[in-house]
Amino acid sequence: MSAPLAYAAEKQIAIAAVRRACVLTASVFNKLVKQETLVKGDKSPVTVGDYSAQAVVNTILGRTFPQDPIVGEEDAADLRQESGNTLKDRIVQLANETLNAPLLAGEKEEWGLGPSQGQTAEQLLDAIDRGNYAGGRTGRFWTLDPIDGTKGFLRGDQYAVCLALIVDARVELGVMGCPNLPVTASDPSGPRGCLFVAVRGQGAYQLPLADPFGALPGTRLQIPPTTPERLNFLESVEEGHAKLSFNDRVAQILGVTRPPTRMDSQAKYCSLARGDGAVYLRMPVGSGYREKIWDHASGAVLVEEAGGIITDGRGEPLDFGLGRTLGENYGVVAAGKDIHAKVIAAVKQAKAEEESPKL
Repeated sequence: MSAPLAYAAEKQIAIAAVRRACVLTASVFNKLVKQETLVKGDKSPVTVGDYSAQAVVNTILGRTFPQDPIVGEEDAADLRQESGNTLKDRIVQLANETLNAPLLAGEKEEWGLGPSQGQTAEQLLDAIDRGNYAGGRTGRFWTLDPIDGTKGFLRGDQYAVCLALIVDARVELGVMGCPNLPVTASDPSGPRGCLFVAVRGQGAYQLPLADPFGALPGTRLQIPPTTPERLNFLESVEEGHAKLSFNDRVAQILGVTRPPTRMDSQAKYCSLARGDGAVYLRMPVGSGYREKIWDHASGAVLVEEAGGIITDGRGEPLDFGLGRTLGENYGVVAAGKDIHAKVIAAVKQAKAEEESPKL
């Protein structure tokens, strides 16, 4: 008999956790965004979705890997105040609806899933607070972004639930659920809902979000060779998240003629891995900005396992052992192996032009 693949149990449990969190966030959108009148700038549905999804994922991880710490985006301090009772009640209801949903083939009751697996409010708040780990250079921990791409989520566009396992500062497993991403980019009005999985040394795969276990191992992803016809950038929608004018100059240096594809969240990494775009470029807006590890961990291993390279804008590896941020890493560049070095050279040229004194 062949030896079991590394991280097989972690992969299966992460798929189940991300799928359930995606079902929850889609429910939040349908119940709270589409059916409620939101004032401009109101992000309360995102808050409900973030907390509820983190409660669900952390509950599952707490049952299955109780010794593993978690670096998460949220903590439950505000929910423990009397002023947070209404929000807390909503979160408890949503989280328990998700945990109590019937088991899919591939899921197990001992993971804390299925009928009668609901948790008390205090248990769910404690689960959320398991995300308070500071990260570090040694040992294993998970990192979670329960709703990556909040503005995309509110628009009904792209967002992702992102979960990754980091061991001794290296991302070993990444799972991303993209409820609104078309199954194939060539059919944007067709079926939507994808789940992406990568384990270090085992390849990158796309699965249907509705029934991932029934489709394992899924469709193998490989970044195709870069041709002038398919050379374009995958970028953030929001100007505040990346310096899009800088990207324009880099594209000009590279001779890119196709317009950029702009979408929220780590769905850009998924699109890169399956060849929907050629380069993911994210340059920082300000000198003091620090990228959070949960915004890039899942995407990093997915791109690498699809045959690509991911570094910062200087060509240095992303460092996931510094804590909750990527520290001094300057921006993010992900691309196929045949084009990555050229992109880095163009980034350095554009940066030098930007810093040279204007005559």
